[in-house]
Amino acid sequence: MAQNRVERQLAELADRLKRLRADLEVAEEQSLHFEDLADDARLRALVSETPGSERQHRDAARQAEIMVRHRTRLREKIRSLEQQQDDLLDRFYSDV
Repeated sequence: MAQNRVERQLAELADRLKRLRADLEVAEEQSLHFEDLADDARLRALVSETPGSERQHRDAARQAEIMVRHRTRLREKIRSLEQQQDDLLDRFYSDV
C-alpha cells in the first residue's frame, strides 16, 4: 500500500518537474531577450542623454532583473523537487 502511494507521488513529481523544466527553458530564452533589450536601451541612453531614454533603460533593466529572479525561483523549485524525488526514491527502494 505504501509503495503505491510512493509511486503515485513519484509520478506527480515527475510531471511537475517536466513542466517546471519547460518553464525554465522559456524563462532562460526570455531572460536573454530582456537582457539584450536592456543593453540596447543602455546604449541608446548613453548616446541620446535624454530623460526619456534613461527611463526606457531603467524600465528595460528592471524587466531583465525580474526575469532573472523568476529564472532563479524556477531553478530553486526544480532543485527542491529533485530532492523530494530523491527522498521518495530512497523510501521506495528501502521498502522493496
